[in-house]
Amino acid sequence: MTYCVGMMLDRGLVLMSDTRTNSGVDNISVFRKMFHWQVPGERIITIMTAGNLATTQYVISQLEERSKQPKDRHNSLLEADTMFKVAGIVGQLLNDTIRERQDFNGQEGQGRFTASMIVAGQIKDMEPRLFLVYPEGNFIEASYDTPFFQIGETKYGRPIILRGYEKTMSFEDAVKLLMVSFDSTLKANLSVGLPLDLLVLERDKFEPLHSQRITATDPYFQKISSGWGEALKSAFHSLPEYTFES
Repeated sequence: MTYCVGMMLDRGLVLMSDTRTNSGVDNISVFRKMFHWQVPGERIITIMTAGNLATTQYVISQLEERSKQPKDRHNSLLEADTMFKVAGIVGQLLNDTIRERQDFNGQEGQGRFTASMIVAGQIKDMEPRLFLVYPEGNFIEASYDTPFFQIGETKYGRPIILRGYEKTMSFEDAVKLLMVSFDSTLKANLSVGLPLDLLVLERDKFEPLHSQRITATDPYFQKISSGWGEALKSAFHSLPEYTFES
């Protein structure tokens, strides 16, 4: 399992992902699930992945190969006119990969190779955009009504984002909110684990404003985790007392 969140703000985009993959409780590994490509001054594209690891790694490897092509060869990912077309390219590649694996493995492969992705970024002279790409290759875009996307183990961290999110919030507050969301998910589900990858993309900058890998020994994350736990206890005890008397 995994947990990834992409969030849109007035100032730009905030992205966070965990790194745990597992095939049973005795086979746990760390793999990066957040990747980004940039053309200085022109575009930055970020992808986060969830689902079958072999599927997502193959898709990312294909995109990496395209980004390393000689300048005289066509690179659709870094030459697409819009982020909408970027999401389409990623969706098509994801769907093709899943279908090829399923066709090769027959009925036994049905459902085993599924994956989903969050695509985020900005191209010069256009707005920052955020997409959720489904295994079928189709996708939806973040909007005023749906300003963030989650993939993977979403249910534990979602209520926190719903209660705390504001479109006008600062990057710092957004990172704090995501850390609380991830801490709650980590506490509830062992299939999501540290370290976490964080990326902040400011509007019209086309390079990461802030990038960090957050480990179990990170002092700020430790303060967030312990502080959130104490805050919950304090809030609980401050609520009106329930009584059995009428």
